[in-house]
Amino acid sequence: MTDQIDTARPPGRRLACAECGTEFVCDLSGDCWCAAETSVLPMPMTSGDCLCRDCLRKKSGVAAPKWHVEAVLLDMDGTLLDTERVYLASLNTALEALGYPDGTAIGHSMIGIPGPECESILREHFGADFPMPALNEAYIACRDEIFRSGMPLKPGAVELLDALRRAACPIALVTSSSRHTAEQHLTLGGIRGHFKTMLTRDDVARGKPSPELYLLAAQRLGIRPQACIAIEDSGPGIASAHAAGTIPILVPDILPPSAVTLAKCAAVVPDLHVALATLRQRAGLGA
Repeated sequence: MTDQIDTARPPGRRLACAECGTEFVCDLSGDCWCAAETSVLPMPMTSGDCLCRDCLRKKSGVAAPKWHVEAVLLDMDGTLLDTERVYLASLNTALEALGYPDGTAIGHSMIGIPGPECESILREHFGADFPMPALNEAYIACRDEIFRSGMPLKPGAVELLDALRRAACPIALVTSSSRHTAEQHLTLGGIRGHFKTMLTRDDVARGKPSPELYLLAAQRLGIRPQACIAIEDSGPGIASAHAAGTIPILVPDILPPSAVTLAKCAAVVPDLHVALATLRQRAGLGA
C-alpha cells in the first residue's frame, strides 16, 4: 500500500551554502541531517537560508568530524582534465557534419559513462541504423585537433597532486576511459608521472556507476575502501564511489548535481583548490 505521507512529501531543494558555496539538499521532511543536530547546530538567523553542515558546525563551535584517510582515488575526465567540454564540442561537430540535430542533451547523458555504453545510448536515441563508424571518425578528428593545442587541466589539479606526493599519500587513477586514452591524455597533460596505479574500463567487466573500478583500486593499493577518498565530477562517478564504500567528494563540472547525487557525497566543493583545503582540514593531509 502506498504511503500517502511519503507520496506528498515535497522534493528536496538544492541549496548553495551562503558561507562557502557548498551545495547540499534540504528535503523539508524532518528527516534532514540538520533536524538530527538541532541541539548543537541552530539554524542561522541572518543568512536567509540554511548553511551546509560544516559551516553550521563552525558557527556553533562544533568541529566537523575528521575522516580517516589512507589513500585518494581520482577520476580523470572532468576532474583532473578539463576534457568534458572538448568531448561535447567534438560530439556536436561530428553529429552536425552527419546531418543530425544538436547533441548537447544526449552528450550530457553520457558524461561519466564508458565509451561502449555511450555508443549504445547513441544508437538507442538515433536508431539502429545510426552511422557509428562515421561518427567515431569525425569525433576523433575534431577532438584530436583541439588537443593539439594542449591538454587542459582543471584548476588546482597540479597543486592537489603535488600536495598528495609531498604527503606520501597513496593515490590511484580511476577512470571510465580506456587505458590507451588515459595514458595518452595524462601524458599530454603532463601529470602521467604522478600515477603508479591506474584503473581503467579495460580492467573491469562493468564501468561506472558500478563500484567495480573503485573496489579494485582500493584492493590494488591494499587499503580498505572506507579509508579512501574518491574525487569525482559526475553522478555516475559518485554513484560508483559511494557504492564501493569510499568517502566521495564531488567537484561538479558541466552538469549541476541531482539531489540523488548530492545525498551520496561526503562533501561538495567548487574546485580542486577547495578539495585540497578540505583534505587538509578533514583528513589531516600535510601542507
